[in-house]
This record gives sequence, C-alpha cells and structure tokens, in this order.
Amino acid sequence: MAFVKIKSGGIWGIEGYEVNVEVDISPGLPSFNIVGLPDSAIKESKERVRSAIKNLGFSFPQRRITVNLSPSNLRKQGTLYDLPISIGILALSGHVDPSKASEFVFLGELSLNGDLNRVKGALPIVVSLSLRGSKNYILPLPNAIEASVVRESKSYGFKNLSEVVGFLNGDIEAKPVESNLEEILAKERNLDIDIGEVVGQFLVKKALEISAAGAHNLSMIGSPGSGKSMLAKRIVTVLPPMEFEDMLEVSKIYSVAGLLHDGLITERPFRAPHHTASEISIIGGGSVPAPGEISLAHKGVLFLDELPEFPRKTLEVLRQPLEDGYINISRAQGRVRFPAKFTLITAQNPCPCGNYGNPYKECTCTKAQIRSYMTKISQPIRDRIDMTVWVEPVKNEDLVKNLKGEGSKEIRQRVLKAYEIQKERFRGSKTDFNGRMTNAQVERYCLSMMSKEAKDLLKSAMEKLHLSGRGYFKVLKVARTIADLEESEKIEVSHISQALQFRTDVDLNFF
Repeated sequence: MAFVKIKSGGIWGIEGYEVNVEVDISPGLPSFNIVGLPDSAIKESKERVRSAIKNLGFSFPQRRITVNLSPSNLRKQGTLYDLPISIGILALSGHVDPSKASEFVFLGELSLNGDLNRVKGALPIVVSLSLRGSKNYILPLPNAIEASVVRESKSYGFKNLSEVVGFLNGDIEAKPVESNLEEILAKERNLDIDIGEVVGQFLVKKALEISAAGAHNLSMIGSPGSGKSMLAKRIVTVLPPMEFEDMLEVSKIYSVAGLLHDGLITERPFRAPHHTASEISIIGGGSVPAPGEISLAHKGVLFLDELPEFPRKTLEVLRQPLEDGYINISRAQGRVRFPAKFTLITAQNPCPCGNYGNPYKECTCTKAQIRSYMTKISQPIRDRIDMTVWVEPVKNEDLVKNLKGEGSKEIRQRVLKAYEIQKERFRGSKTDFNGRMTNAQVERYCLSMMSKEAKDLLKSAMEKLHLSGRGYFKVLKVARTIADLEESEKIEVSHISQALQFRTDVDLNFF
C-alpha cells in the first residue's frame, strides 16, 4: 500500500471545513513534500513529524513522501496537520491499521519528542464537521476537553503520538472525554467585584442597569477619578446569562483566536483594549483573517476607555459593526465574516484638562479647546450610542457616609426579569435585546404600546432637540427597556423622559 487518506479539518473565519490529508510514499530519493497551499507553519511540520516518529522508536521511511492537503485550492494554516500527517506515514509504514484510522478525524501539533500540543480552532472544526456526519475525533487532551461540549461528537484526548498509535492498534483503551454540560450551565457565578462597592453615582448605576438589560450602547463623561472605569468593569456583574448556543458561538471565536483555555465560555465577555490598539486588532484581519476585539466582545461588552484618545479612523470602522452585528473582512482568498454583536461602553473626560463641570477643580480649557476635544468623536459614532450619562465627582459627604446603594445581586434580579420579557417578546426572531430591535419591531413593541401622553412628549422632544431618525429609534428602544425593568407593558411618560435625559446630556452641555 502506497497511498492513504486521513481526515482532518481547516478554519475559515470561525467556521470549519473538511480537509483530507493524502499521503503517498513512492520509490525514489528520500524527500518529504507538502502541497495544497500550506503556510509556513505547515511546511515546517516536516521536521516535527520526522523527529517525533523517530524519537518514539518508529521507523521513518527513507523514500519519496508526498502529502497533499485537499481541497488544494484553499490556503491551509496552523500546526494542526502534524498529527494526521504522522498517522498517514505510520499507516503506510505498517505501524497503524489504515482502516481503523479512517474512522477518525485527526487534529494536533507535535513536539519533537512526540507530545501533542493544543491547536487553535479545534472547537469550530468539530462543530462544523459533526454537522457533516463526522462523529469521532482524536485530539490533544486540552482540545478534546473543549470539543467535548459538542453533543453530536466523541472526542478522544491523548498526550502524545505513542498513545494515539496504541489506541488505534487496540493496545490502549480510551473513552471519549465527557463534558457535564448541565453542571457547567448550572454553575453559579463567583465574581470578586460588586457594583455596590461604588459609592454614590446612582444615576450612572441606573444607566448601567438599563444598558445591561437591553444591550444599549452607553457613553460616560466625567472628570478623572469620578469612577467611570470602575463602574464600567462592574457591568459584568449584572449582565444576563447566555443561552447555550451563544456560549458555543463565543467559544468558537475564542478557539480560533487561541484564547479558549478552560472549555466552554459561559459568561458574557468583557473586552477593554487600550487606546493604542491598532485598527486591525480592534476589528480583526491580517493576512489570514483573525477575530479582533469587537468579535471577542461578541454577546458581551466592549469597553473603550479614554475614547477621544483612540485614532479617529479606528473609531469610524466601528460604525458598520455597531449597526449590523458583524464585520466583513475581504482578502484575496475570499471574504470572512466575524460576528460582532457587542454592547459598546465608553468613558472619557469632558475636556483636555478633565475638569470641565467639576465643582471642586477649575477647568483651564477654553471653549474652543473643549469643543475640539469633544468633536474628536464624530457625530455618526455619537448617534450610534443609545445613552450618555454625566459622571459627577463623588461628594465628600457621600464618601464619609459610605453611601453605596444596591449591590449587583439586587440589580441583576431586575435585569433578569427584563431579559425574560425580551426572550418571550422576540421568540422565533433573530433579535435578542431591545437595543437590537428592527424598525418594524419598534413599531410593534414601542409605538403601538405607548400612552398618548408619552407620544406627545416624544413629538415635542423631536422638535426641540432635532433628533435624527436613528436618535428617535434609540429613544424608543431605551424607553422600552426602562418599561421592561419596571415590568410595565405600556411605555409611559416617565419612561420616555428618562430615555430623553440619557439621550441629550452631551448636546446640552457641549454642542
């Protein structure tokens, strides 16, 4: 036998596809060639495979070895083909039963001593190939643990190549790695932070509650030391839980990025890139497209601190993902779509010196400097932010009295009730939160469920504040969430007035 086909997989975006590793050994001068559009890491696998096979005591064929990664028209990347290539060579050398190897999909990187190392993208490959009928997988043990959450598959985890060979030959018994999904999903949160630790700032806490309940983008403006960053980081303590399908989708993104270390991601992500981060690191990309911060924040929160310090070009590329919930990245090989449904939370100073509006410190900036600083953020970006709240410095008497208010547990209970209302409301549609309603849904769940007084107030506000069409719909969505938090079916005047208050702070103070 001079030819064997071993099943493996590849990644494009966050979706997997089947790759057949075809190994041929023929007479001729000893050589080892890999074709099928491999990247540099795959080309280097020749040396890893050769050394691993020799160091484990197996004979390495001194003949002409050709490996083809099919389909040959798609560029392959990563180190995950080390294991299937080595199994193909060992099968043709008589060390492994080829018929047994054909029952499995192989993924894994080899060390020179034959140990199996974790690879990127195992979870999305297993998810995609399982839907296409492949049920059995042989992986490095850490990857088998992450892939075990796919109910339709059996993932066998091994520490080295020798164990894999022993298993395929029937010398070693192994059971598929099992994941107790019920226990994982029922696991209670154990967060070491609490929103109740923040003294005062009751209005900002209310804004964070509304943002968490309805996935509304929020901007916080205030002097340095007023607690903006501290408050933003604590929004994770009141966010509603993810459904299993959402957990799986987020975990696939982290698997592709090489950041999935503890199996399934069960909590909504919170990403806080520094303002020096590049445009590519924020939106994703590269010669081989990889997910950026907006995709790593999928189903969670993207926090941009010191917003005006981010390059304007970097902020402008957020416009399309904020509207559509995904980012398209085009390359010569094709187009990749990464999901990016995130809630944007931003924090910034009100002026270059940071003291505008501070009752305790004097601002040294001119009006022109303040305007110039604030207009670093374009109006289209500001228009996509649902709520803006001023973060006042905490009063000295509040600090002395230690006025903390409600903790995360109490706030989260209201958020969960509002979340359940939204789940029932949007059942059967692609919408998950009020902040992501379509215009048709706004008509159905907001305009048709408003009191006459609320409609009159909104109409008057539209005329006085010159809200854009997008701003008009944002106010309605926020009002719907405020009503849900109060378990009110109808949108009343108080709900509209609160939504308008959060919508107009920037305009009233700076423009």
